[in-house]
Amino acid sequence: MSTPSIFSRLEPSRLWDHFAEITRIGRPSGEEGAIADYVGSWARGRGIGVLRDAFGNLCLQVPASPGREGEPVVVLQGHLDMVCANAPQAAPEFDAERGLIHVVRKSYSDGDYIEADLTTLGADNGIAIAAMCAIAEDPGTAHGPLDLLMTVQEETGMFGASHLDPSIIRGRIMLNLDSEDDDILFIGCAGGGDSRIRFTRPRIALPGDWLGLTLTVDRLKGGHSGLEIDKNRLNGIKAVARLLQEAAPSSALRLRMIEGGDRRNAIPRHATAAVSLPRGDVAAFRERLDAAFARLSDQYQGLETEMSLDVRELDSDPGCTAFGDEDTRILLDMLSIIPSGVDCLSQSIPGLVETSNNMGIVQTREETVEIICNTRSSVAPAFRDMVERLRAITRLARCEFEEFPTYPGWKVNLDSDVLKVVQRTYRKIFDATPHVTAVHAGLEAGVISDKLAGMDVVSFGPNIRGAHAPGERVSINSVGKFYRLLGATLDELSSESGPEHS
Repeated sequence: MSTPSIFSRLEPSRLWDHFAEITRIGRPSGEEGAIADYVGSWARGRGIGVLRDAFGNLCLQVPASPGREGEPVVVLQGHLDMVCANAPQAAPEFDAERGLIHVVRKSYSDGDYIEADLTTLGADNGIAIAAMCAIAEDPGTAHGPLDLLMTVQEETGMFGASHLDPSIIRGRIMLNLDSEDDDILFIGCAGGGDSRIRFTRPRIALPGDWLGLTLTVDRLKGGHSGLEIDKNRLNGIKAVARLLQEAAPSSALRLRMIEGGDRRNAIPRHATAAVSLPRGDVAAFRERLDAAFARLSDQYQGLETEMSLDVRELDSDPGCTAFGDEDTRILLDMLSIIPSGVDCLSQSIPGLVETSNNMGIVQTREETVEIICNTRSSVAPAFRDMVERLRAITRLARCEFEEFPTYPGWKVNLDSDVLKVVQRTYRKIFDATPHVTAVHAGLEAGVISDKLAGMDVVSFGPNIRGAHAPGERVSINSVGKFYRLLGATLDELSSESGPEHS
């Protein structure tokens, strides 16, 4: 659904042309076949070698510019998949999973943006894929041999990077292009992992004269559970649990279902619960619910400006079951005390989040409620402490706890030769000094560096806002700035002033 005219006359034209095509290709995690075919076909048509490992990761081997064949191979890296999320009010013709992304151009205080209307855009990380293709066919960019590494299933846990076959990679200098601020160079990231809590209890039949209600909290801002975890945004699951707790003290409340969130690495924008209670308690319950929502709105005033609460009666169902009174209270208590947000800040980099936990998904499946958490930390013992706290909470609630494989962090190296080259290049072309820091998010740079000894990495990218949520947008001007830095850095890395010659 991308409109060609939206991208016309944008510079660099090669990059935007590729991105326009990419937005038309559905590419959720685990379903990267179509985008891989697009990139592979493009590469073979230009005589570029295409390697693909057993897990589906691509490496395109781009020949060097004339006269630079003997320079070190530089790896440009990004991921093929995207978070495919649609706004609740989106019509069927808006569907990111099927490549039905309506692209618009909007102006903000800091300039013009390309934005998705009612879906995610996929600038994370489609801009990187488009930039790699553009660089490879740009006669104005001088570079040594390039490995264009395009991984799969990044958004669901960096599984592509974790299963990468190192033999398809030649270089040990890498520019990761999966960052979202054009004046920042990232040289480190948090490690992390996921865990699953299973709350299993017998369901009991509901009295025939009880009334069912659904309540839905929606239109929260959500966002990336690493990059935006410090924004203090409201977690939809926590909101529903809190409202039920505050509204239920004098009611015999029984929980029938709770659902919330759709990505373990996204702050939940919505959640829904179905409950039943004695018909005579309903009026008072709804009054307390409205009061509780008013308090919640007051607490998040100015932050969650579009938050909504919808309450509806359920049709009577003689065979309906729910969790018992005590089990309902235990579950709501557990959802309330599971940490979700910033746990502590870094002691070495001011303002950087060190450790966090995101309660990303809650699902009800018959007698079991499953809770998925995504934990991050740049300090390994702090990560372990958070996981063990989650395990302790589940022991108290008599639940099952399962921890999934973790991914490593990327250790900061302020003496990096590649960092020095990128800093020097940035100052030279922009007459400014970039900010150098680490990021509280998992980057594939950490996983790949762990698999390929001696890899020297810097990460940078354009300004992307709202990644992982409908309305995601990318700054037009910053894409040009990003591409210019990328081309100049490749020139510098393959020249006599590059790291191999210093």
